[in-house]
Amino acid sequence: MDTSPNLLVGNGWLIAQDERQPLLKGGCVAICGEQIAAIGETAVLRSRYPHAEFIDARGGLIMPGLINTHMHLYSTFARGMALKDAAPGNFNQILERLWWRLDRVLTLEDVYLSALVAMIDCIRNGTTTIFDHHSSPGAVEGSLFRIADAARLTGIRSCLCYEVTDRDGAHVADQSIAENQAFLRHCASSPESLLRGLFGLHASFTVRDATLDRCVHAVRQLDAGFHVHVAEAHSDLDHCLREHGKRVVERFRDHGVLGSRTVAAHCVHVNDHEIELLKESQTLVVHNPESNMGNAVGYAPVIDMMHRGVRVGLGSDGYSCDMFESLKVANLLHKHQSGKPDAAWAEPPAMLFEQNATAASQCFDRPVGKLVPGALADIVVADYDSPTPLTDANITGHLLFGVSGRSVQTTIVGGRVLMKDRELLHLDYTEAMLRAREAAANVWDRF
Repeated sequence: MDTSPNLLVGNGWLIAQDERQPLLKGGCVAICGEQIAAIGETAVLRSRYPHAEFIDARGGLIMPGLINTHMHLYSTFARGMALKDAAPGNFNQILERLWWRLDRVLTLEDVYLSALVAMIDCIRNGTTTIFDHHSSPGAVEGSLFRIADAARLTGIRSCLCYEVTDRDGAHVADQSIAENQAFLRHCASSPESLLRGLFGLHASFTVRDATLDRCVHAVRQLDAGFHVHVAEAHSDLDHCLREHGKRVVERFRDHGVLGSRTVAAHCVHVNDHEIELLKESQTLVVHNPESNMGNAVGYAPVIDMMHRGVRVGLGSDGYSCDMFESLKVANLLHKHQSGKPDAAWAEPPAMLFEQNATAASQCFDRPVGKLVPGALADIVVADYDSPTPLTDANITGHLLFGVSGRSVQTTIVGGRVLMKDRELLHLDYTEAMLRAREAAANVWDRF
């Protein structure tokens, strides 16, 4: 069996996101199957592997595919949709008048198509791994498997969950628990390199103690972790204090939700004690700056969390498939909030390129998010001709101010080339968008 590399990606600035080799001019990645076999100078690897297919970066950036640790694929069909009620004036009204009305009318076909076109957008923006948090109470059974179908077709590495909540009644809660269990068992019994699962929960204020305990019991039986919204708005905190006599992170700690495999999205309204609980439990907090600003829920103290040893990743919460955009917004938000122009220079890149990579590597049981031998070959090539010197010391500045998702020319996941020179290789983009527009129009009619 031939184990020599079958694909080379070279002739570019190789940003490995690895401290041992942060930047290599004229760099090249050698890929064998789904993993990286070697990195080095282009001329050397082309000479060593003359029969491998060669993708020319043309002097652009060669870097790991980006990772989004909190995504809502089902939100795709909300783009451009008019609300039928007065504009929301607070976060709970946003949920009630938009998201909870949208998710209730989704069919399994809508779930599939909204995931399909969002994943296509991920490909086009260089996002190669997502942690999705799904809800479709009118079509629960089989929903994660339909999203998995979209992941297989598009090639996007996906960690999926279904949000359990009591807001739609006991029957839907039962179905939601069963869907998480079914998908997690599938992932355990039939492992696929692109697919993993977590156990989804909506948020503290919509999950009763009895339901929460059922979910915790299920997770222990399945040896999994949770993906949950935590203290996103002050209303969540107020509800928890009123109904349970404790704060949100404290409640989740007491019930056994926190842990090293749990994703806690947002964590906007947390105090010092809760930050310590997040640190001690090694829970991954996911910062979603665009969403927090757009929903006007407040400022998450994630910079302080990171300085105190909390793991903090970066997500988009469905606002965007472009993680370069999320990186920029995180940088600007914390400068603006703190009133310090030197703030948040190092922390948002660490969220995106270090903590997201660590979380994905843990989830998929293989190194992800670095261009090093043995890592999964999730790679993007960005068209970037720098007007200023590019060095080890200023990579972050170039990524913040010079690169966007639309700069991405080539996207590779697990050694499979999904897009080359902005052309999708395995998908009919026009047909997918046409089907999505037709389905979205029907969703809007039912909304």
